[in-house]
Amino acid sequence: MTIPGTFLDDSSDPIVIVAGLRTPMAKSFGPMANLPAAELGRIVVTGVLNQTGVRADQVDEVVFGNVASPAEASNVARVIALQAGIPHDRIAHTVNRNCASGMEAVTTAWQILRDGRARVVVAGGTESMSNAPLLWSRSAQQWFVELSRAKTVGQRLKHFTKFRPRFLKPIPALQVGLTDPTCGLNMGQTAENLVREFGITREEQDRFALASHQKALAAWERCDLKGEVLPLTAEQTQAGPLDKDNCPRAGQSIEALAKLKPIFEPRGGTVTVGNSCPITDGAAALLLMPASHAKSLGREPLGKLRAYSIAGCDQRRMGLGPVFAIHKLLAATGRDLSDFDLLEINEAFAAQVLACEKALASDDFCRRELGRDRAIGQLDESRLNVNGGAIALGHPVGMSGARLILTLLRALRKRGGHHGLATLCVGGGQGQAVWVETGTEGKRMKTEG
Repeated sequence: MTIPGTFLDDSSDPIVIVAGLRTPMAKSFGPMANLPAAELGRIVVTGVLNQTGVRADQVDEVVFGNVASPAEASNVARVIALQAGIPHDRIAHTVNRNCASGMEAVTTAWQILRDGRARVVVAGGTESMSNAPLLWSRSAQQWFVELSRAKTVGQRLKHFTKFRPRFLKPIPALQVGLTDPTCGLNMGQTAENLVREFGITREEQDRFALASHQKALAAWERCDLKGEVLPLTAEQTQAGPLDKDNCPRAGQSIEALAKLKPIFEPRGGTVTVGNSCPITDGAAALLLMPASHAKSLGREPLGKLRAYSIAGCDQRRMGLGPVFAIHKLLAATGRDLSDFDLLEINEAFAAQVLACEKALASDDFCRRELGRDRAIGQLDESRLNVNGGAIALGHPVGMSGARLILTLLRALRKRGGHHGLATLCVGGGQGQAVWVETGTEGKRMKTEG
């Protein structure tokens, strides 16, 4: 079935993910604040090439997701490629689909390889939210422009009489970037919309957040995440070595979460910093190539992408993006939610994931919004975000989509699973989902006999 916004790969020479690595994820303005987005990207690209033994001159193209678009590296993928030693005659570009940028980079690499434009592509995502700039108001900008145009001392002194103290108040670019210009709501306010629509309680959100921390800490205790994280040295961070994510809270409790005040709607709201993802820095990189080429290099693939989907939804309910993307993917592939061994839904907000869970299981929602004859199905929480999610681990927006794919493939292999589904909501009202499979041949789904 051909459905706009979807792609299914059932070729005899599939595109495979040979390997992947990510940095630790750290709270912004913390231990990774000295690492700009380009340097984070360079570290993981160099790391994944060293891990696989693939030389920099064997890479044909680099695609990276990024949202904040650093002024000093506007096409950050190109900067990453050159700084990682990839020859200058190879090409690179940056993609931006807000929170799904890292996933978009991977599906773009897949399309490039499928078209035959390249044989080896590095794809990933990077974000240094610590280095998002401070902006100035329009009136302050105009004052500085006019000052630069003043030619004489007298003109400058006269111009200083127009200065106002309010000109010194900066506007955080993060605040602007996390607000949707078409509806005027920030991402947290869209989560509050879902709280009201689906009757989600504060206690439900806090318990979901607590479980995210508990699963992340347990995953680190089992060393399940160690193999995907490239430790950073003190020389790299200029702030001490960092070998694991610093966001999970060992002492987190339902009592502590309950004490936090609503942040987006102080009166009557339920979304807090505790049941939302933290502002985070990090980068991830994946190495992709056709299965036949991986075999010729003697590389065993980590897994492959079988299908993807991208869907749009009301920007005021942007957190429901995964529901619309999952619906499209299942409709295009003929699969059921129960066919997937593990699922990853990015935890922008606890309320957002809980709303997706309720929508997926609602006959009424699926008939009215998706045109289905019944609900998509129940999410099995034992198969969801098994190593914790963004509430505990963090959400560097340009990186997260690539990180989800890497984490999911490794979790599938660790647990003996074969089919996984990763999905994110996207600021502006979109959703993206990918179906991944371990190995080059994989295991037939039960629906395939």
